[in-house]
Amino acid sequence: MAEVQKNMDGVARFASGYIDPSATGAKVITLGFRPRYVLMINEDLVVRWEKLDSMAAAACLKTVTGGTMTYDTNSAIVIDDKGFTISSAAYGDGDNVMWVAYG
Repeated sequence: MAEVQKNMDGVARFASGYIDPSATGAKVITLGFRPRYVLMINEDLVVRWEKLDSMAAAACLKTVTGGTMTYDTNSAIVIDDKGFTISSAAYGDGDNVMWVAYG
């Protein structure tokens, strides 16, 4: 099966960052491109979320401290054409959260 690149210009894109620990509510991350993969790590909860562009809008893979992986449907990461949104359910007040996005 052939994969169609949504950016259409043939340029691979990468971005990384973190959420300010004082942030509250959902966090909108504007990248200027549609990510095909997003990885988010909450260092304090020791939880990892992964999202592929091809997954259902509310779906993510969630891996917890013990290594258990689940199919999470709580919209922890929602991808859009210019970036993605991280739900406040994915982090608590004061949590250190890092993310990486590939497009």
